[in-house]
Amino acid sequence: MEAAVVDAGSKLFKVGPAIPDQAPSMIIPTQMKRILEDGSPGDNDNSLAEGVTVDPVVRGFVRDWDAMEDLLNYVLYTGLGWEVGNEGQILFTDPLCTPKAVREQLVQLMFETFNITGFYASEQAVLSLYAVGRISGCTVDIGHGKIDIAPVIEGAVQHIASRRFEFGGADLTKLLAQELDELAYEKMKQSCEIEQHTLPDGQVIRIGRERFTVGEALFKPSILGLEAHGIVEQLVHSISTVSSENHRQLLENTVLCGGTTSMTGFEDRFQKESGLCSSAIRPALVKPPEYMPENLTLYSAWVGGAILAKVVFPQNQHVTKADYDETGPSVVHRKCF
Repeated sequence: MEAAVVDAGSKLFKVGPAIPDQAPSMIIPTQMKRILEDGSPGDNDNSLAEGVTVDPVVRGFVRDWDAMEDLLNYVLYTGLGWEVGNEGQILFTDPLCTPKAVREQLVQLMFETFNITGFYASEQAVLSLYAVGRISGCTVDIGHGKIDIAPVIEGAVQHIASRRFEFGGADLTKLLAQELDELAYEKMKQSCEIEQHTLPDGQVIRIGRERFTVGEALFKPSILGLEAHGIVEQLVHSISTVSSENHRQLLENTVLCGGTTSMTGFEDRFQKESGLCSSAIRPALVKPPEYMPENLTLYSAWVGGAILAKVVFPQNQHVTKADYDETGPSVVHRKCF
């Protein structure tokens, strides 16, 4: 049985057997609905009677462990067809700056609740580089709830130079809602061409300048009311804190990843901004190999995890059940790095 690879994003949960040249077999929403069945006060309210929305993962990190357990139970046993008593090995992708307590609680959940035979975890930045055939470079990962910028040298994240920001695609969605305010629309419609779009629920919306201004917030965070440099400047500043002999290797092997980077025109906008930056060495984007799945930016960390799983498990570099029983959850820091 192939090892399972799990990339638990704030928006999408990607899981599947470790087959590197294929997309994850399951890509489902991470957000869940918890049905209330205990007759608790307030369940006469219609919204509560139907269930409450829960987010197992918030801005990249697990926040609701009960919900995470339910989600894993579904994807492993129903989605991947695992059988109780015959569980396999599993590799998780780690967001940048994952707290030690989160890593320990995850490995504890997997061994004590799901009875897995082997565990490994690796940082998303490293895995996204593996997906495009690199071990050194810099990743700009823009997800639903966070932005991670991480220089990686010879497969090791340079944490002192890495940067994490607590905003992402969800904040752009809120900005879009604000931009579609009726007053803004009335002002806009006199000066911009308007496009009409039908949403999945059948609702029709009209969008004008918002299709440009929303994504622009990543390059000008002041649009979101944030006092911060745009992502290209942040990337250059991040690289400037590592040894100068590595600057070219890092900047010329820049990888865009995360669902938000797949928006139309984002790559061109990034390259245009790169051409205007003050750095003597300008960021250059790495193109994924042709044999990799389409839309690789959406799940590059998962693909990198599938590649790594083909190495760590056959070579017994992972955390085994015996390792866990002997050392406890802290073993994850010694064996997964």
